[in-house]
This record gives sequence, C-alpha cells and structure tokens, in this order.
Amino acid sequence: MQVIYETREGVLRINAWNWTFSPKIEESEQAMAIVIDKLSQIKNIIRVVIAETKDSEYDLEQTKMLREIAEARDKILKEKKILTADNLVPRGYEKFFPKRLADLEFIILEVLRKDPIAAYIKINDIVGLAEKTAERVPTKDKILYTHYIEHALIPIREILGQTTLIKKVEPRLANYKVGDRTIYREFFSPSVHPNFMLTRYMLEIPENAISLKKYTIADDIKVEILRIPGKVRNFYHIVPQEFLLSEEKMVILDQARKILAAHKPTQGEITDPERTRELFANIGKQMIKDLAKRKSVTLSAQEIQELGEILSRYTAGFGVLEILLADENIQDIFINSPIGSTPIYVYHADFEECETNLIPSREDAEAWATRFRLYSGRPLDEANPVLDSELNVPGGRARVTSITQGLSPEGLAFALRRHRERPWTFPLFINNKYFDPLYSGLMSFIIDGGRAILVAGGRSSGKTSLLGAMMLEILRKFRILVQEDTLELPVLKMRQMGYNIERLKTRSVITNIQAELSADEALRTALRLGDSVLIVGEVRSVEARALFEAMRIGSLANVVAGTIHGESPFGVYDRVVNDLGVPPTSFKAIDLITVCNMLRSPDGLRRFRRVIEITEVRKSWKSDPSAENGFVKLMEYSAKEDRLKPTEVLLNGESEVLNEIAKRVREWHGSWDLVWDNINLRTNIKADLVKLATKLNKPEILEAEFAADSNEAFHIISQRVKEEQGSMDSKLIYQKWSDWVKSKIKGTTL
Repeated sequence: MQVIYETREGVLRINAWNWTFSPKIEESEQAMAIVIDKLSQIKNIIRVVIAETKDSEYDLEQTKMLREIAEARDKILKEKKILTADNLVPRGYEKFFPKRLADLEFIILEVLRKDPIAAYIKINDIVGLAEKTAERVPTKDKILYTHYIEHALIPIREILGQTTLIKKVEPRLANYKVGDRTIYREFFSPSVHPNFMLTRYMLEIPENAISLKKYTIADDIKVEILRIPGKVRNFYHIVPQEFLLSEEKMVILDQARKILAAHKPTQGEITDPERTRELFANIGKQMIKDLAKRKSVTLSAQEIQELGEILSRYTAGFGVLEILLADENIQDIFINSPIGSTPIYVYHADFEECETNLIPSREDAEAWATRFRLYSGRPLDEANPVLDSELNVPGGRARVTSITQGLSPEGLAFALRRHRERPWTFPLFINNKYFDPLYSGLMSFIIDGGRAILVAGGRSSGKTSLLGAMMLEILRKFRILVQEDTLELPVLKMRQMGYNIERLKTRSVITNIQAELSADEALRTALRLGDSVLIVGEVRSVEARALFEAMRIGSLANVVAGTIHGESPFGVYDRVVNDLGVPPTSFKAIDLITVCNMLRSPDGLRRFRRVIEITEVRKSWKSDPSAENGFVKLMEYSAKEDRLKPTEVLLNGESEVLNEIAKRVREWHGSWDLVWDNINLRTNIKADLVKLATKLNKPEILEAEFAADSNEAFHIISQRVKEEQGSMDSKLIYQKWSDWVKSKIKGTTL
C-alpha cells in the first residue's frame, strides 16, 4: 500500500483517507507499523498526525516512544548488525542459521513495528527457551545456545528494554496477552480535531480524574471540571458539538471550509467583521445545501443552520476562542508561546486556574493575529510587538493582548480578559459577596452627591467591573463621557438601555499608535464637550495631571471616577504624585478611594475578590496624607467575618465627604441622622433585590436593566414623597418602592 505523507517543521502528517483499518496507533497494528516505518525513514520528527475525517495528533512524548522503537529496530538491523551468522550461530553450527534468522527477522521486521510489546515478550520467551535448552544438551552443544543468547538475544533484549515504552510496561507484562491492544490506549491517546478545524482536542478524560462539576453552555456544548489527584490545578474538559457530528457532516464541512478559504476579503469586510461573518454564514449555508445534495445526504433546515454556524466559526470567526468565550464562567484565557506545545489555560470563576483539553496550532495563532491586526487597524510585528485589541463574537466579548517576537522570543502569545456580556451591578456584587449591602448604599449616596472617586486595586481585582457597576448608579438624565484606551466598560449596553453616553478612544501607552489621540489630549477635549459625568477607564500616565487639575479648579461639577493600580490609598497617592507627577495639592481633588483586591485562602489554593476598604481623602494635610491624617477609612474588610464593616468614623457621622454632600441638600444640612437614614434606605433596597432574586429564582432581577430601572424608580418615588409629605419619609419611600417592585415583577417578563 502506498502511503501518502508530508513533513513540515518536525510534524509528520500521514493521509489515511483510503485506509481500510483504524487510523489510530493504539487501535491498529497496521497504523502503528506505518508510523514506525516512516519514523525510521524520516528523522527528527516531534509530532505525528494521521489525517482522516478527524485528525489524530500524537504529541512530543508519544511520538518519542514510537521514534525510540524505530531507532531500536534500526540499531538492531543497521548499527549493531545483530542478525548475522557470526552472532546467531558459532562456527560449525551454520546449518541452524536459516531457522534462527527467520525467527528473529519475523520478530524484528514484522512484529516489532506492529506490536513492540509482543516483540519484547517473544524475545524474552526465546531467551528463556534457549537457556533451558542449554542446560539439557551435551556440553559440546551448549555453545550453540550460549553464543545465540550472548551475541544476539541479550543485545536485542537490552536495546528494546531501554526504550521508554518497554520500561513503562515491563512491570505489567505478566498480565499482558499478545494481540490485546488495550494496554496501548494507556500510552497513546492522541488529540483529535475534525479536518475543518485547526485546534486539537484531548477527548480522553485524564486517568483517575474526579468530576467536580458538569454543565452545558451555548449550543449544548458539554463542560466538565475535573480534579487530577496530585495536582493543584483543575482540568477544564470541553466537548464542542463539532465532535458529535457524523462523518458525513464532517466531510461536508471540510469541503465547504476549503472552498471558503480561497475567498479574498474585500476592504469593507475587513473593517466590518460582523458583515463578513454574516456573508460567510449565508454563503456557507447555501454551500452546505449544495454539497449535501451532491453527496445524497439529507439535512434538515436546523441541521443546515447548525453546520452553517460551525463553518462560520472556523472561517470568518475565531474558532475555539468563541467556544471558550461562550462560557460565562471563564474570566481569562491564556495562550502561551510557543503555540502548539502547551494547552490553553483559563481562569474559571468557581474553580480558578484550569488547564484545558484544547491545544491551538500555529495556523490558529497566525489566523487570530491577522484578524486582530485587520480589525484593530494596528500593527503587530517585531517593531510593534504588542497589540491591544477587542474581540466581539457571538456569545462573548473580550479584551485581547497579543505579543510576538520583539517581546516574546518564542513567537505569538495571547491573553484574553472576558467581559461579562451583561454589566455587573451592585446587587450582583452583593450576591457574589464582593461587598456588603451597606457599601452599595453608601456608594449610591456618594455617586448621587457628585464626588470624585478612584477605584484602586491590583490586576484581576475587579476594578473595571466595579467602575461599570458605579456607572449604572448614575441616572439616565445625566450625560456621561467615557475615556478608555482599551474598550472594556459597558458603554454599548448602557447606550442600548437609553443612557446618554459618549465614548472616547485614546492612544494606548503600550502600543503608542500615533494616529490615535493621546489620553491627556482626549481628556482636555472631553472637558470642552459640555457638562458631563466623566469616567476614565484607567488613570495610567500623563493624563492624570489634566484630570486632577480639572477636578481641583472645579471644572467638573458631576461625578468623576476612574480606576488606577494601587493596593492602598497611600499606594495610589505614591503612584499619582511620585510616578505620574501630579502635585500633592491636586491630589486632594479626590474625595474617595475604594480599594479592591484578590485575596487567598490559607492553603494558597483558592482566591476570591473583595472590596477591602473605602477611604476618604481629607483636605487639611500639607505634604504627607498618611502622616497627617489625610486618609480616613469609612469601611474596612474583616478577614475574620469575611465582610466589609463600617468604621466608627462612618457610624458617628464624622465623614467630611458625606457632610459636604449633606450641606448641599437643605433637608439634610446639619442632620446626620437623616443622611444615615437615606444611606440605609438605599442599602435595604439593594439587599432586597438580592433576596427577591433568590426567593423567586429570578436572577434577571440582579441584572443591569432591572437594577437601573429600580434605581430610577427609587429617585422618582423619593421626589413624589417629598412633594406630597414635605420630607423624605424613608418608610413611605421604601413601601412605595416595594409596591413598584411587585408590580414590575408581576407585569414584566423577567
């Protein structure tokens, strides 16, 4: 049989389309023989792919075991030249040579390439038989067997015994039955992918794995989280619907993909990925219909739709990335260089860092990098080795950082931060124990008071999500300006919800694209765009000077808020003043700093996010706010109780910021009890939303649409009660709000 194959960059790819036997090494002795033959002919192969309807790829370790068998055979036949008369028989016994040669040739030339374990056992059996015979024969004939053992059998056994495969199975040979390939499945488990895909999947669940959770995501994609004994990292095992397709459907998809791959996108398609995807989906569905008809395969309208979506995912889309982004539990996706040598890793909301059963290919990486370049309009090359961009696909949205040579010596790598499809809200955060209800009531009051707020914390502490939730506390009557260098805040969703919101995209301080406006210039422009709430995605660089100066001289009359890296209020001060060059007097323009952090369990195996403090910045200090009581905590995290607790300063009404807000409201001026009463009213309302969502099993109550409606209903009801009663009667406001909620739930499909 003629074997069709190709090699590229250390990968041996064998075409198995016309094979009449299984194309898997662990299942078929013919497949194993073909691979070992090719590994004898072609050196330095690091991976083997056997291509049929599905591609089976054997990784570096598995290929190494096969390569060692091929090398052992070559050593026996060519290097050591063991199968010669001088080694098989002593002089004077030449008549025994043909029989011995035939026996060993059959084992080395045939059995070894098909079933190496059986070959090793047969050699052992021959050794044992020869040793026993040597004990029984006359002394003059012993040399016939000892020569055979010493010069042929023992060297062959030693060569085979040094291979990794034989070392692994030798302790279990007593129970092995020649011809039973079950044992090979333990050592050879290829990653698999249909031909229309490039990413490899490890379908087999790791040995001794313990199932922690099973669930399904979009399109009935099955996910299982596993614990591997002896490992601190969990395993994320996913089986997309692509692997549940019949071979007929896979063939149709493969042919359709090859046809679509020849399509050259127009400039319009490059700049409008949604249009490209829609175009490919429509063309793909028609193509699938035609191919199915040509092959006499009957497909329903639903099946054509499903195949069209899969085809679109692997042509105009981002393949496996879209599958992972469809899982709302995933927060981060990491694809390390060199691509193809390691699996994709994810950060799971419930199970933290996980290794996946997905292994992307170099072709995947190149295709993703090309699309990120085209869609962002930014370069990614050795001169510009970092690219920050966005990925927006059906089922998920993410910020993407790509790196390549110039920064990454081993080539392309990617990190994706998945954005929640729906914005975070204060009730959602309460439900997830990120902070306590009192924090939400306090921040609602402060945001209404139009103060300047910084959200500080380390990476992955939830800063941007918290800032987005704060934005939803702003009434839709106000105009909001959002400035970001990487688009992460929920502007599109808020716009759909009726917010008056404008986004400014600025130059990244990392990629430094000159065609984009710098952050400080964009901020100065924002200040000229009229009276607005100002949200700065992250305070990173020189724009901090313009921002703090504007706040200090009163250019901003509404809420101004942003995020900044910092583990404490003083850490924020140190960064802003010493690193970013903002004068200490300008720093006083900040009213409040809320700090969030990623905390760890004592064993170091679990992490969780919490808001750990809210601190007001007082104005009476001169040079060092820490030494001069410039930072005063209003709430502080208690690790013992795992909650955010109010300080005596807050409880006693000694907050300067809150009293400043109260001074501007006639009814609250000089009355801390009324201020505290209003904060608690807001607190109870947020807490009640969480209780209702749990009691009624309606998680939609926690989402942005309901939370924003509830916030505005609270303000409208407060206004009416004030007009009717002449005061802000908290009990009456709460009662009317409760009636509104009941009516909303009853009259709305949640």
